[in-house]
Amino acid sequence: MDLVPLLQALVAIDSTSTKSNHPVLDRIEEEARGLGFDVRRMIWRDAEGVEKGNLVCRKGPDTRGGLALVGHSDCVPFDPEWKEALSGGLSDGRVYGRGSADTKGSVAAMLAAASRQEPHAAPLWLLFTADEEVGCQGAKLLMHEGKIRPRVAIIGEPTRLVPIRAHKGYCAADVTVTGVEGHSAFPELGASAIHAAGRLLAEIERIQAKLAQEHSDGAFAPPHTTSNVGLIRGGKARNILAGDCFFTLEWRPLPGQEPARFLTLFEEAARSLEHKSGGRIRVEHTPMRVDKAAVTSADAEVVRFLEKESGNASATVPFGAELPELIDMGAEACVFGPGDIRVAHRTGEYVEVSELERAATIHAKAIARFCG
Repeated sequence: MDLVPLLQALVAIDSTSTKSNHPVLDRIEEEARGLGFDVRRMIWRDAEGVEKGNLVCRKGPDTRGGLALVGHSDCVPFDPEWKEALSGGLSDGRVYGRGSADTKGSVAAMLAAASRQEPHAAPLWLLFTADEEVGCQGAKLLMHEGKIRPRVAIIGEPTRLVPIRAHKGYCAADVTVTGVEGHSAFPELGASAIHAAGRLLAEIERIQAKLAQEHSDGAFAPPHTTSNVGLIRGGKARNILAGDCFFTLEWRPLPGQEPARFLTLFEEAARSLEHKSGGRIRVEHTPMRVDKAAVTSADAEVVRFLEKESGNASATVPFGAELPELIDMGAEACVFGPGDIRVAHRTGEYVEVSELERAATIHAKAIARFCG
């Protein structure tokens, strides 16, 4: 199988998470069927009514155990001005385009590896999921279905071929603060939702500091739960006390820290703010995601295997992946793949061809090791 042309073909298909991922699954399925895999799709509609799918490919016995190679098929949006986003252009030993690193490079390397190895006693699963970028929805559905129980799993993400054995969780909520509009010359007659939101932002920083005191982990950088308000908007005019203010809140909890604890502390701060306002301020929130952190032991067989084959010591990352879902499916799991997360999610995303080829070689060895 020609690895680079396959990746270029995958990059050329726009699989932004807002769109159906069926076109990219069609291309992957064509390759998987050609390699003799049994193939099925899990199909559902997302909250916007867009049809999505997981592609489940198996070679070998339909039993517990074996190896699952996992890659997500969706990508983050790209700037319309980036004319090469879907080009899959090859230059200076790099394949460029949206998803080249995150994470179609891993998908291509997994398919190439499967073309080089035949599983024997244990099953080989190729699991290509949807909507990882917006909540790991496809992986969650696979987990809840409960039909696939691999012994080992390698989850493709751009890790520079460094085995990632643990990552922080990812949680998010949308927050709406409602106040009382009024003329800004008479602040006592209203209650500014923007000013109230500002006081909540200070509380969010206090909560982060409190959780950092309660629990830290030197294996991560930063070594504590972090938070961020990435979007904020509100008000109607310069001279009106704002009647509303909306902001997004995210936090990334450490392993061993209850993911919902941050939200509980935020709720307490919101109720206190409402009480002090005499009922003129109201705070509502909608939890969007509460994804827990995940850890695989440094002594796990898959971690030691990937360390040996890659020559890189295992590490942790502060961002999330599909590791919790694969662990909940019973797998000893690790995140590993070609590309660098620091060039993903931005214009000019690329993956080194040399890393693609090494990843394919290592995946082929994993198939021999865990399926043979």
